[in-house]
Amino acid sequence: MKESDKAGEPTASVPTPAWKPYTRTGDTGQTSLGDYTRVDKDNLRIAVYGDCEEASAILGLAVTLGGVLSNEMVRVITRVQNDLVDVAADVCAPVNGNDEGHLRIDGEYVARLERACDHFNAELTQPSNFVVAGGTTTAAALYYACSVTRRAERSAEKAIKALQEGEINPLARTYLNRLANLLLVLARSANEEHGDTPWEPGLTAHRNGLELWEPLVSDQD
Repeated sequence: MKESDKAGEPTASVPTPAWKPYTRTGDTGQTSLGDYTRVDKDNLRIAVYGDCEEASAILGLAVTLGGVLSNEMVRVITRVQNDLVDVAADVCAPVNGNDEGHLRIDGEYVARLERACDHFNAELTQPSNFVVAGGTTTAAALYYACSVTRRAERSAEKAIKALQEGEINPLARTYLNRLANLLLVLARSANEEHGDTPWEPGLTAHRNGLELWEPLVSDQD
């Protein structure tokens, strides 16, 4: 559709974007919480949902890599990505006794993760020791997401301790703990054909481990 300018000449209409990707309100290093409180961007709450966002991005990468993931695993992972936004929304809104309109993580979120853990873990053999991250590219991405989720859990713990009791829903922290467990299980599942790489304590401290360093290290070094 054409519009006319002041001179009467037709001009192409410019569609108005549905939203702007910038607001300029964060240019001074502050952002808003769910209750519109302005806080610095290094606020402990921001760290929690920043870690959640990072974990979700890595999970998106894992799904894109695909290959070894079953349709069932993909459905669970994409559900988890949505849950991580829920966790961020929960942590973003301070608990103040009036939670009307605020999304909160409850026990059912955690229970779903536990059911998924039990389901996928039932298909795995018990590892003989701690497992070294790696294997397939998809498994490596899931191990990475697991590590970032552990960081999110630590960020949540730090925020809970620093703020007044009850200001953050503790079930958000519990959810992150269970999610890390699930991602470890899914990473091992994604390595089913490759197999786990078990941790071998002190491997390179013994002479039979020197070949791992050759030709960088000689027997005389």
